Amino acid sequence: MAVNKTINKRTNTHGAMRNCIEYILRQDKTSELLAYVTGPYCHDEINYDLVYRTFLEEKKMWDKDTGRMYAHNIISWHKDEQITLEQAFEFGKQFAEKWFSGFQTLVAVHKDKDHIHCHLVTNSVSYEDGRKLHNTRKDLERMKKFTNQMCRERGLTVAEKGKHFDGSQIEKGEVIAWSKDKYNLFRQQVKDSFVADCAMAVLKALENCISKEKFIEKMKQFGWNVNWTEKRKHITFQNQDGKKVRDSNLSKTFHLDISKEGLENEFNENRKQARDNRRENEFAGYYRQVEVACTGSGKDSEYSDNREKRIAGEISEVERVYTGVSGKNTQFEDRKTETLLRESRIARRNSEIKRRNSASDNRTVRNAEAESIASAEQRRSEEQKWLEEQERARAKAEKEYKN
Repeated sequence: MAVNKTINKRTNTHGAMRNCIEYILRQDKTSELLAYVTGPYCHDEINYDLVYRTFLEEKKMWDKDTGRMYAHNIISWHKDEQITLEQAFEFGKQFAEKWFSGFQTLVAVHKDKDHIHCHLVTNSVSYEDGRKLHNTRKDLERMKKFTNQMCRERGLTVAEKGKHFDGSQIEKGEVIAWSKDKYNLFRQQVKDSFVADCAMAVLKALENCISKEKFIEKMKQFGWNVNWTEKRKHITFQNQDGKKVRDSNLSKTFHLDISKEGLENEFNENRKQARDNRRENEFAGYYRQVEVACTGSGKDSEYSDNREKRIAGEISEVERVYTGVSGKNTQFEDRKTETLLRESRIARRNSEIKRRNSASDNRTVRNAEAESIASAEQRRSEEQKWLEEQERARAKAEKEYKN
């Protein structure tokens, strides 16, 4: 399982670039055999001073010795991944040559941890045409996919979101802190940790919460004030003791997305679920009415008979005074009513069959039911519109007849 991470630290000074290169080439972390520079490099030896000067000379050649100096990536593998240092080194070299093509990149594999990881430091100025290196959010997503593709080609494990190395699901709220000290704190003293308490409050507040305002109100009930403004990138939670927790800290410590975007997505899902529940109740009531109409029993049937007689009476009256109306319209309306009832019965039967066959098809079934209801509503609207037109025609004919 290879995880490709871009380090977003300050990279716009010569000192920062020099320090990064020096750290990566430390003898206690790597060896000369596991270090390489892609692109122009005229020295036999690889050390931090020579690499730094080579990067700097390339920038000055193109007169681009300002702004962002370098990009720093770390490709790391799980401790149980079957990969050697040499294989990791070749992996990093191939990635650098293909992804950072045209840019000098220092590749070095570190062996000082319980898991193998490869550092890549890329010069921000291309040695081919002098263009600056830019990585957008989409580029980072493509970088991740390219890393997974290289893993598949080598028979290595591919990282899956929400799953452990062995493929098992990470439970929501499970601690996955990168820091061992922080991990042990939450595992052993979770009840005494205000950060863990904040995470639990967020999970409880998110249940059935459909808006930012409701979420803030619920968090306040749990003893946490929420500072959520458009001007600030992050959300800050503060308890009654004045202790503060940032959303990014919760997201990194727990397997949760507690960013602004993540919370808004939760609100949208809860709203959608509430709408679906209301629609199911409406559908149930509608089908009960259709069933009564189909069997011809109860008050609804009596009301339907009276309504049909009233409509038929109105049409007959129009036929007597306005010759443009014929008895075929009544038959047409009867056929429309029968078609509506038949389609409703079919829609309900199909809906029940689909629900029995697969619970995962519920959304499709609800959409089909909604379309059937919408179609029925449209027919009733057309029927009402037609009756109103006939009423106006009848009134006009009576007026002309009296004159």
